[in-house]
Amino acid sequence: MKGLIGRKLGMTQIFDAEGFVTPITLIEAGPCFVTQVKTVQSDGYQAIQLGFEEVKPVRLTGGQRGHLQSKSLPALRYLRELRFNGESSIKEGDKLTVDVFSKADRVDVVGVTKGKGFQGGMKRHGFRGGSMTHGQSDRQRSPGSIGATTTPGRVLKGKRMPGHMGVQRVTSENLRIALVDVERNLVGVCGAVPGSKGAIVMVKQARKA
Repeated sequence: MKGLIGRKLGMTQIFDAEGFVTPITLIEAGPCFVTQVKTVQSDGYQAIQLGFEEVKPVRLTGGQRGHLQSKSLPALRYLRELRFNGESSIKEGDKLTVDVFSKADRVDVVGVTKGKGFQGGMKRHGFRGGSMTHGQSDRQRSPGSIGATTTPGRVLKGKRMPGHMGVQRVTSENLRIALVDVERNLVGVCGAVPGSKGAIVMVKQARKA
């Protein structure tokens, strides 16, 4: 079981010994503290709660401060839960760094996508738009008919229509780690991950590796 909370720094590229370029996303992962260990006996499932990014205690609520102070941990801005199966030697108060990962490991990265605001059907769902012929002059980007008449007499739930786009929890699966820098707490994964620069992401062991 491997996992860390991190912050997306942006994309760059690296070159291998043969000169081939690989686009990667840099993530500042950890250090994270284990703030809670959940068990089947006490909580009904197995998981660990991780804390990331130390802040002033005044930035947290009273409940958050009490939760962390009871375990002699510093004030941490972000708390995330990581489920696992089987045995684990991790205990409350442990400090996890990027050395839990190694080069060529496969990971899943969970984040929240960029917000795009209100968008039409073509941009949001990839509709092809209406015909440009037969006198049509103002319906090129329209979604067209959205339902029948008498039966069922309403628009069905789940119909793809214009609306707010983005700001959704998305998982980029089975990404290969191309870079691990323990001194600077950096992990480089091949390809893109959800979110804008500075977004909080969860890096965990791939489920489908």
